[in-house]
Amino acid sequence: MIRLIRGFRDILPEHTGLWALVEGVARELLENFGFSEIRLPVLEHTELFARGIGADTDIVEKEMYTFTDRNGDLLTLRPEATAGVVRSYVEHGFCASAPVQKLYTMGPMFRRERPQRGRYRQFYQINAEVLGVQSPLADAQLLVLVHEFFSRLGVTDAAVHVNSLGCPNCRNPYKEELKSYLAAKSGRLCQNCLRRKETNPLRVLDCKSEQCAEAVAGAPSMTDWLCDACRDHFAAVLSAAESQGVALVLDPRLVRGLDYYTRTTFEVRTSALGAQNAVAGGGRYDGLVQLLGGPPRPGIGFAVGVDRLVEILAAQKGYPQKCPDVYFACLGDAAKKAGFSLAAGLARAGVAAEMDFDGAGLKGQMKRAGKSGARFVVILGEDELAGQKAQVRNLKTKEQTEQPMEGLVESLARRVKEEKDNG
Repeated sequence: MIRLIRGFRDILPEHTGLWALVEGVARELLENFGFSEIRLPVLEHTELFARGIGADTDIVEKEMYTFTDRNGDLLTLRPEATAGVVRSYVEHGFCASAPVQKLYTMGPMFRRERPQRGRYRQFYQINAEVLGVQSPLADAQLLVLVHEFFSRLGVTDAAVHVNSLGCPNCRNPYKEELKSYLAAKSGRLCQNCLRRKETNPLRVLDCKSEQCAEAVAGAPSMTDWLCDACRDHFAAVLSAAESQGVALVLDPRLVRGLDYYTRTTFEVRTSALGAQNAVAGGGRYDGLVQLLGGPPRPGIGFAVGVDRLVEILAAQKGYPQKCPDVYFACLGDAAKKAGFSLAAGLARAGVAAEMDFDGAGLKGQMKRAGKSGARFVVILGEDELAGQKAQVRNLKTKEQTEQPMEGLVESLARRVKEEKDNG
C-alpha cells in the first residue's frame, strides 16, 4: 500500500463541511468589504520568493520545496501567497492601469517544516491583500475585517496583537541599536541568531527558541524609534480600529517571519493550540511591489491559517454532519427508476436527496436512511406505484403519511423548507 508523504494529509469527507463553512464565511465577508478573488498557480520561479520574502528568512533558507525542472529553471512550490499576488499585480499591469486593488485568494501553501499539531507541509491559507493604498484606514480596515471573521466563527479567545516596524528611515537606526544590544547577549543566542544578529537582527526577535526569547526580553522597542510619519500612521491605525470595537494588544516584540513587512504588523492569537498560538497574521509591505519589478506602490495584507482554525472550531463545536434532506427507499426496479427521477428532481430544486442503489430490503434501507440523518424517507414499492402514491415518513416525529406521486417534488421541497425554518 502506498501511503501519504510525511507532513501531508487527506482532508476526509466528514471534515470538509467545517472547511467549507470557514471558507464560505471568509468569502462572504471579504466580498462585503470590497475584495475580489484572484486564483494563482502553486508553482513559481524561486527568485520570486528569495527576493520577496528575504534570503535570510527560515522559509527561504530551510523550508521551501525547490527543484530544477527539465529546462533547468529553478522552481518552488509557493510557501506563501503575497509574493504571488504582487507578481500578478505587476505582470498584468494593474500597478499602472488600476493601482488600487483589493484581492483575496484561498488555497494550499507548502513548507518543509517539522510536522506538529496544527502544522503541515501542505497547509491552507486565506489571504487578503490591499494594493496601492497608503492610508492608515486600509490597515485599520483589515484589523476590523479579521476581528469580525473570528467573531462570526465564534472563536471567543482570539486576540489581535499589533506592532509597527517603521520605515527604512527609522528602522535602520533602530537596527544598529538592536545590534549593539544583541552583541552583549551573544552567549545566550542560538546558532541561527548568532548569524542573524549581524545580517538581519529583527529576525532574532522572531526566534522561537526559549533561550533567545529570554535574551531579547529587555531589547529596545521599535515603537520608541518611530519617525514622526510612522508614529502618526500607527496612531491613526489604532484609533480607527478601536473606534470599531476591535480590542488590540500592543506587542513590541512582534516582527513576523518575513522581510517585506513595514509599519503595521499584526497577528491573531488564541490559547486553543498551545505553543502554536498564531492563527492569522499580516502587515504592511510598502516596498514589495517595487522590489518585484513594479513602480513604488504600497500594500498591506494578511493570511489566515485554515488548518489551525478548523482544528480550533472542531474542538469547540465538532464537525457538522452532512445529511440528506430526503432519502428514498425503493423496492423493485420500477420503484428504483421512479425514485431516481424524484431524487434528481429534488436535487435540481435545491433539496439534498439520496437513495439506495444496492437493492437491500426495506428494513436495511430504512436503517441506512436513519443513519444518514435524513429528515424524511420516501418509501416506494409495487403498491405505491400502482396507486401513484408514496409513503413519506418524518424520521424525527415518526409520522408517516401517504402523498400523491404527482407534485411530490414540490410538496417535499416545501416540507423540507418548513422543517429547516422551524429548526
